[in-house]
Amino acid sequence: MRVLRTTVAAEREAIAQLQNRSFLDRRLERKVKSIIDDVEKRGDEAVSAYAERFDRVRIPPRKFRVEKSVLAAAFRDIDGELLSVLRKVERNLVAYHSRQRPKDWRMDAGRGSSLAERWLPINRVGVYVPAGQAPLVSSVLMGLVPARVAGVREVVVCSPPARDAEINRHILAACAMLGVREVYRIGGVQAIAAMALGTESIRRVDKIVGPGGAYVTMAKKLLYGRVGIDIVAGPSEILILADDSANPRFVAADLLSQAEHGTGYEVCLLVTDSAKLAEDVQKELEALAGCGESVAPAAGELLGVITIVIARDLSEAVKLTNDFAAEHVEVMTKKAASVARQIRNAGAVFVGPYSPVPVGDFYAGPNHVLPTGAAAKFSSGLSVLDFMKRMSVVSYTRRSLSEALPAVASMAEAEGLRRHADALRVRFRRDTK
Repeated sequence: MRVLRTTVAAEREAIAQLQNRSFLDRRLERKVKSIIDDVEKRGDEAVSAYAERFDRVRIPPRKFRVEKSVLAAAFRDIDGELLSVLRKVERNLVAYHSRQRPKDWRMDAGRGSSLAERWLPINRVGVYVPAGQAPLVSSVLMGLVPARVAGVREVVVCSPPARDAEINRHILAACAMLGVREVYRIGGVQAIAAMALGTESIRRVDKIVGPGGAYVTMAKKLLYGRVGIDIVAGPSEILILADDSANPRFVAADLLSQAEHGTGYEVCLLVTDSAKLAEDVQKELEALAGCGESVAPAAGELLGVITIVIARDLSEAVKLTNDFAAEHVEVMTKKAASVARQIRNAGAVFVGPYSPVPVGDFYAGPNHVLPTGAAAKFSSGLSVLDFMKRMSVVSYTRRSLSEALPAVASMAEAEGLRRHADALRVRFRRDTK
């Protein structure tokens, strides 16, 4: 792990570099584009070929879709305790996301005219569920529940198969619990391309949501415009803003919880004004890193993605936190609620020593698909709004259009678009029936 101080000139540059984090590059772009182009050209044949190449399983097109009997069996066989937990998480997600649903409105614009805005669900959505080193069962709920609250009619799930050519049973059970009927044993770039472009076996979707690795993320980025996407999300991030009141073991455990994802690209950052806390956290990290089983079991791998930044004071620490705009921000300070209100840029904020990231990612109700790479400065986490579109409605009468004509004509002429004005004038000519 690294320890950096804002008071040391040579280390300030390293702190600034932490804000410039991107895991997508031109070489990756070329590789992903070639796969997308191939899927567009060869359809199912290409999808099967890439499943064998990357997932090392042979899946003919007729076996892409998970059979109803397999979904039913996964649901029937799920552990009762886990099913109870999934039901509780579902209720929490519904309660939270239901409050996000927008309402239609209409206003009287005068002279018989009116303006309105309608919110409509997207018709067909694809949810990508990673299942590599860690099958993300929680991502099933995070993608499907807000889609259902929004009123999406058709939801498709794609998830990569294991060596036995089957999707993780818990993922299948969660899909069955939520009533998903269209699940495909396809992962990676080929899954994103198939959903975005359509193949002989898979009808194209209108939007794709859900987390994924670098290849999946690049595929979503390249296909945006041909299909809607949620966000371009990178490796997991956590920033803990703490002072000398924080429990160093809590801080260390929370940093390790995100390092555990194990790609080596995670960003796990402690920002503090206390040199003593920094020292204590280092000791706790070294003690905890070698304990228990993890996706990334080697202590060196876990600690290698952790950085500790020691700021001059809490005010500077808050500024650094906002500049960094992390996916997850935990606030463990005195008067934590007051300090948390100063955080403007974060995917999600977790307030106080008993609000660790996992309770939000797995259970509380907010969505865990969140912006990374400083995108929290301009974007938000997945919500019901991502599964809806708004449509304006304009209704004018002859009288109200007549009054608007001079203004519209003036704007049209200023832009050199005379026929725009003519579209109004023709309605008032005497020879027009």
